[in-house]
Amino acid sequence: MQIDEKARWTGFWALDKVKGGHVRKYYEDDRQAYTRGSSVEKTREKISGLIAHAVKTTEFYKEFSADTPLDALPVVNKDTFRNHYEAFQSSVYKDAPDNRVMCTSGSTGTPLRMIQNQDKIWHNTADGIFLGAVGGYYIGMKEAFIRVWVNNVKKSSMQLLMENLIMMDSSSLSEESLQSMVDTIKNKKVKCLVGYSSALGELSRYIAEHHIDTSRFSVCSIIPISESMPVVVREQLKKQFSCPVRAWYSNEENGIMGIQDEQEEGYYINTESFYYEILKMDSDEPAEDGELGRIVITDLYNYAFPILRYDNGDTAIARHREKDGYYKLYLKELYGRRSDMIYDCAGNALTPYIITNNMWDVPGVKQFRFIQEDVTKYVLWLNGDKEQMDVDNIRSRIAPYLGEQADFKIEFVDEIPVLASGKRKYIENKCPCYQ
Repeated sequence: MQIDEKARWTGFWALDKVKGGHVRKYYEDDRQAYTRGSSVEKTREKISGLIAHAVKTTEFYKEFSADTPLDALPVVNKDTFRNHYEAFQSSVYKDAPDNRVMCTSGSTGTPLRMIQNQDKIWHNTADGIFLGAVGGYYIGMKEAFIRVWVNNVKKSSMQLLMENLIMMDSSSLSEESLQSMVDTIKNKKVKCLVGYSSALGELSRYIAEHHIDTSRFSVCSIIPISESMPVVVREQLKKQFSCPVRAWYSNEENGIMGIQDEQEEGYYINTESFYYEILKMDSDEPAEDGELGRIVITDLYNYAFPILRYDNGDTAIARHREKDGYYKLYLKELYGRRSDMIYDCAGNALTPYIITNNMWDVPGVKQFRFIQEDVTKYVLWLNGDKEQMDVDNIRSRIAPYLGEQADFKIEFVDEIPVLASGKRKYIENKCPCYQ
């Protein structure tokens, strides 16, 4: 670290100590859990305490007994929160002056406002600092954050100075905008890049196509967020900047929940702040290790808005490890939202990497989106140089995975729009059978 970066790192912890050292304590808890796992017994106690609190202080859970086991509670989702918003709020923490409200982007529906109490905020901060350090980013490093900077998330000049942060707006990814990003990363000696996976992918593509020499850049950590990053893009970024590229698993309503393994494509999951169930795709029964299932989250420290058994729409294949009363959870594969999953003609789930990994090295392709329109109907939108794109080659890469009955079309478009949040959807399932 440079002197100003060390000063920020030291200053942050000094200020935390003055305020009671809460973040440092939770940071150390995260560090120990990363090494040996989380205590099974203490996790049970956290869950029991949260359930008892929810039963006593919220309208939604008041009909349950305080000793109700977790798996006897209903599985909820964003629609449940929206439809019963007041009923989920704890009477003890409602309108507390130190609460914080987080807002989801609303990429796939109406935005959701999530209330967090102070202890949850401290845990959230500690989780971010620790999992950032695992990915090579430390508080005080010069960071560029690539996202759509709407008013409710924009930072003040003072915040930017204190956090050593540069806001890079990804609402436009034109050639001019990408060149401006490259210049800023180089000239401002940015050390950490955090941003939407699709925006980082576009930046990587621009660097490759324009043969930009990045050997003198200062970047030493890249952390993709919000979307799955194709393996080939991750590998290309690692080579371009000679640094680790490790995605966070996170959302606005819960926080940073895990980080991608450096060698594998799986994720280490934070079991200190959250308890996870992996449930079957078509029922609320537990999925076996190695079986594709729905991620259901219990946020162990949000007492202002208790989140118990929250199906956030993501799917994964998990692997559990337990030894001497401690356990760890890994997501061997993280598929993302069910609406982004596709299925072959026989109804078998396909990893989205089948599409993304096969498309990233196709000459002439600037943007693409693969859409499943029905059980056997698929379309691939392509934007780019038609003269360079070999349609037969593209078809041969993808069609075998879909099945013999697949009606697979390829269409050329002038532009593929981003979502309102600025994220770019590569895979979309519009088939009514899978909604």
